Amino acid sequence: MPVAPRLAVTLALLAATTAGASAQQCGGDFQTFLQGVRQEALAEGRSQSAVDAAVADMRINPKVLAADRAQGVFAQDWRQFATRMVSGYRLKFGRQNIQKYASVFDHVEAETGVPAAVIASFWGLETDYGAVLGDFETLPALATLAHDCRRPELFRPHLMAAIEIVDKGYLTPQEMRGAWAGEIGQTQLLPEEYVKFGTDEDGNGRVDLRKDTADVLMTTGKYIASLGWRRGEPWLEAVDVPADFPWDRAALVNKEPRSNFAALGVTKADGSPLETDDVPSALILPMGRDGPAFLAFPNFDIYLAWNKSLVYSLTAAYFATRLAGAEPVDMGNPAPSLTLDETKALQQKLVDLGHDVGGIDGIIGENTRAAVRREQLRLGMPADGWPTAQLLSAL
Repeated sequence: MPVAPRLAVTLALLAATTAGASAQQCGGDFQTFLQGVRQEALAEGRSQSAVDAAVADMRINPKVLAADRAQGVFAQDWRQFATRMVSGYRLKFGRQNIQKYASVFDHVEAETGVPAAVIASFWGLETDYGAVLGDFETLPALATLAHDCRRPELFRPHLMAAIEIVDKGYLTPQEMRGAWAGEIGQTQLLPEEYVKFGTDEDGNGRVDLRKDTADVLMTTGKYIASLGWRRGEPWLEAVDVPADFPWDRAALVNKEPRSNFAALGVTKADGSPLETDDVPSALILPMGRDGPAFLAFPNFDIYLAWNKSLVYSLTAAYFATRLAGAEPVDMGNPAPSLTLDETKALQQKLVDLGHDVGGIDGIIGENTRAAVRREQLRLGMPADGWPTAQLLSAL
């Protein structure tokens, strides 16, 4: 089953990119709101017929509001999530699709620098290669979220872009269906991304990210490239870490030359030596020192730009390495993860000790991990950033 909508777990990231729309009005009478939408779209140069057709399709969808209020988060640990998502089915069909659309992927990589495995990893995780696109009507969903006063600055620009999609003839209002938060197509791009990067790769006269696979692959490649993808460079590599490693240096924010990690005894997963170059690298231990270990390179940041969740981003990047030919990672024997309630209790203790954990939400994010490392150091424990029952008890 595909993951939750991208926007549901990247709202903080999108807030920074859409702050310019913060002055837009929200709430009040819905018909008055729609009149404002109509006027804005016409002022942006959209055709009268497209605006009429799009606005006629807009209405409040209570199911969208319910999904927004109750959206799930990545409280699973990485092993649970990655084991479920990087399945034999997805690996098999991902490799088959890379072969089936090899000429398109080759063109995409030549133009954007983004390899087939990277695009296919998002394609598989988001919609199972186009099999599960979502059935929420996009215009009603975006109108609902833009009218709602929780985050109109995030959704109004995408509502206007959705009208532009209609105006360009890419999709009719009735064809525009996807996730509850407004994502559309086989890689779940938001309407602004659809408009900005949409490419008619198959030359049929329109950009259809729901049905035209060639359009999907090129458009997705261009979007990933726009996030800063570095052509010809790696994104993630499974590694083996010695027992005497200084664990507090294993942090996503701690980027060092790869040669530093080699000097500290880190090797490739098969035991062969790492390259001794100055490529910026960060050691990620998603489940602590006894679990799997990865070196993340600058291209890994693009995964975090796609989805702010480390659990999702690390899974997608690992999935891409598997599609590119890497062996399965050794999951090790990590200490059991805390339950959601235990994690919240730990976060409360950390807050009481003066740490900023970014919210008591049960999610082991970078702020929580940093606070855990500081407390582990204070208590004389290996500072690998993995919260355990032992740490919770010690606190």
